Amino acid sequence: MYLLQNWKKLFISLSALALLGGCSSSELPEDAVIIDSLAEYGCNSINVYNAGEYIADETVPMFEELFTAHVNYVTFDSNEMLYTRLLGGSQYDVLVPSDYMIERLMNEEMLQPLDKSVLENLDNIDPEVLGMVEVFDPELAYAVPYFYGSVGLVYNNQVIDDSEIQEKGWDILHDPQYKGRVFAYDSQRDMFMIALKALGYSMNTDKSDEIEAAYNWLLEMNEAVEPAYVTDEVIDGMANGEMDIAIMYSGDAAYVISENYDMSYIEPAQGTNVWVDAMVIPSNSACPALANQFINFMTDNDIAQNNSEYVGYTSPNTEVRDYLAGEEGDFFENSAYMPRSGYEKDEIFRFNEKMTKQLNGLYTKVKMSIN
Repeated sequence: MYLLQNWKKLFISLSALALLGGCSSSELPEDAVIIDSLAEYGCNSINVYNAGEYIADETVPMFEELFTAHVNYVTFDSNEMLYTRLLGGSQYDVLVPSDYMIERLMNEEMLQPLDKSVLENLDNIDPEVLGMVEVFDPELAYAVPYFYGSVGLVYNNQVIDDSEIQEKGWDILHDPQYKGRVFAYDSQRDMFMIALKALGYSMNTDKSDEIEAAYNWLLEMNEAVEPAYVTDEVIDGMANGEMDIAIMYSGDAAYVISENYDMSYIEPAQGTNVWVDAMVIPSNSACPALANQFINFMTDNDIAQNNSEYVGYTSPNTEVRDYLAGEEGDFFENSAYMPRSGYEKDEIFRFNEKMTKQLNGLYTKVKMSIN
């Protein structure tokens, strides 16, 4: 195998692949520069732990071909599952957690610094998104943005007037005329965020009286609209028009809107959660050199575009994001693809163990009240 002489040659090869429209790893151009990872880095296998349905089909095979390496790609259902697996001793080389979980992993010294000499594409990332990472990683030492977005409401614009939902925001979830017509997202963190924002509080509060008020707000919501608590089922459900309103992540909302033009997306004026998921390397990585190469590979323009097109979530890569949201992109005039930025009432989740403990029992009661 030929050793990689420079990344520019590799990216030319990747660009050629993109122009061919997502060809498989067996269709690499003849002039592709291949690196022998075992010879170059002393290892040729990495374990990647990412959320499900969060990467284009061809991305991992392309990396494996170009680096003559194997990627053991495993998925998780929640950040909490990822944390539990790490505590149990599971070994990974690349993780893709959310902001607040990265903060927790940093605080508990479960991550190692990235090799900035390898990460050649950081200048392609929107400074505002890097600013979101700096909230919990001030030196940008541990995390590289993968996708970012918001939490909002998807609604049937043939049933609900735009002006009505803009005026009510989260409080539309208390309107009994939509009883039985609402999908709630089955997430303790997200549901309490909505209630706290609707009440004018910070979603990062650990004040008992504010959390109690949010708990009561959610009970009132259950009484008013009797929502169906779901997770990924919400995507096909709203694409098929099964409900009039749904709490959704922006990337899933972008997919729904692309499938059903009767659906629109709004980030309520009371404020919401803006979030960033990022790539990090755990302290117990067995192959950090190849892990850094994987992260750099994922930030290449063509790879980032393929991934964003496939999953619908917003790329932090400015050029990719602007292209996909532009007239020639897959998400032109899609209200969910470009998250709101710079809005003073929006917040990033911070890790707050005191708050988490207070919410655990209350959320169980919220769910029980709907039965």
